[in-house]
Amino acid sequence: MDTSTETFGGTGRRKRAVARVKLVLGQGVITVNKKPVEEYFPRATLLQIVRQPLDVTQTGSRFDVVVKAEGGGVAGQAGAVRHGIARALVEMDEAFREALRKNGLLTRDPREKESKKYGRKRARKRFQFSKR
Repeated sequence: MDTSTETFGGTGRRKRAVARVKLVLGQGVITVNKKPVEEYFPRATLLQIVRQPLDVTQTGSRFDVVVKAEGGGVAGQAGAVRHGIARALVEMDEAFREALRKNGLLTRDPREKESKKYGRKRARKRFQFSKR
């Protein structure tokens, strides 16, 4: 099998966001929804979150990352991309698992939005109490 076309995939999730990640051998170009990562995630903190698994494993310049992200907001999508990249790296090389696990990059953040309750404005907010 030709190793130059070998791809590794991973699905990352965070809040309501889902990111399908594909790692291909290349020069370290990250593309999210057919846009460069710097354009899609304009804040430096979000870029740092996205690149974290590649920095931990020192594989930033070895792979091109192609991502399809949907749902949620930009912060949730950045977290989902990070989770997906970490999972794809483990699929590629099981030796990365320990380093990624130690940095908490393989753990799915379980926090979700609490659903709205009937008779309330939001999940927990009550209507204003009026004595008279």
